Amino acid sequence: MPVVRIDRDACISCGVCAALCADVFMLDPTDSKSAVIERFRVGNDMAKGEIPADLLDCAKTAAENCPVQAIRIE
Repeated sequence: MPVVRIDRDACISCGVCAALCADVFMLDPTDSKSAVIERFRVGNDMAKGEIPADLLDCAKTAAENCPVQAIRIE
């Protein structure tokens, strides 16, 4: 299963990831930074998630369009 990781320190809260791939990403209401939606989180880590293969292209598009490259797909 693909793993997505967000560098929340690098995140600038632009919302591109959530706009391009709302099935995987959201903006955390407490700090407006990118987070993996709860359904796919590994434990309680909002910066790491295991996503199904059918959302991989969506997540990759979000990662590629992040202006600060804060998203990695493994």
